[in-house]
Amino acid sequence: MTTTRTRSTSTTGLLRPVALAAAAALALAGCAGDAEETTTEAAAAETDVEPAEVTVTHAQGETTVPVDPETVLVFDFATIDTLAAIGVEVDGLPKSNLPGDLAAYDTEDYLDIGTLFEPDYEAVNAAEPDLIIVAGRSSEALPELSAIAPTIDLSNDWEDFRGSIEENARTLGQIFAAEAEIEELITALDADIETTREAAADAGEGLIVLTSGGEVTAYGPGSRFGFVHDELGVTPAVEDVEEATHGEAISFEFIAEADPDWLFVVDRDSATGDAGAAAAEVLDNELVAETTAWREDNVLYVDSVDWYIVNGGLGTLQRITDEVASALAG
Repeated sequence: MTTTRTRSTSTTGLLRPVALAAAAALALAGCAGDAEETTTEAAAAETDVEPAEVTVTHAQGETTVPVDPETVLVFDFATIDTLAAIGVEVDGLPKSNLPGDLAAYDTEDYLDIGTLFEPDYEAVNAAEPDLIIVAGRSSEALPELSAIAPTIDLSNDWEDFRGSIEENARTLGQIFAAEAEIEELITALDADIETTREAAADAGEGLIVLTSGGEVTAYGPGSRFGFVHDELGVTPAVEDVEEATHGEAISFEFIAEADPDWLFVVDRDSATGDAGAAAAEVLDNELVAETTAWREDNVLYVDSVDWYIVNGGLGTLQRITDEVASALAG
């Protein structure tokens, strides 16, 4: 018996090449999609990368500095105060005769880099700093220090004291990637300043005096302590102190004639550790006792370290504001 084999035609066999082609197309499309997604993610990641350097404007020009530098040397106590407020440690500072709370830096954990007026250039060079900061008393050393490492000058502008302090703080925020923390501190300070101004509106007139070596000097608007008048709103008992005193120490008669409702007293000898009579002793006389401030117990012996030595940092400005606000509130 002869058997005729017939070839079976299967639809599955015909569709297999088509299915394979479709799968390949899908795979290629998937790869293209994955590649596009990877490219997009890479671009986004590249956008999120923090810059390694930032160019900042300071009192002596513009300088490109590393972001979040590792080794930082600071020749300015006000800057150290601002950095402490945002939790940034310095590696070196002038350690001789550190006053008040700054004495906490007088340990082996911090390098001694000279004085505010005379840097120890050998010590600075040996530290291999990534950033050096000067201001005020140390600003003249910037050219020499710049030859060692990027150096910026965060000196304050006495004509725009508050503005320059906040601007310098923002510069530090840029450098140490702490912009949000700085803005939070500035917002709180601004609010407290406005509250203090409201209290000062009805507080009467004030006179700022500094005692040193038994002598007394007065300060008014636009001076190193003029923040009390210019920003906190305390009405000056003498409009133009410089013109009235000819830039010299004042007499007790001057204080009596001014008759301030408030006396804000800075004891320089106490701040610097110099020998001398305390401010309370210097002012304790019959002429000063005639003033409204003395009779009503409105004599505020301020934190002289903050006002005279460290003055110019964001933290000190907050503490000065708090000190005046507390006094005016009674």
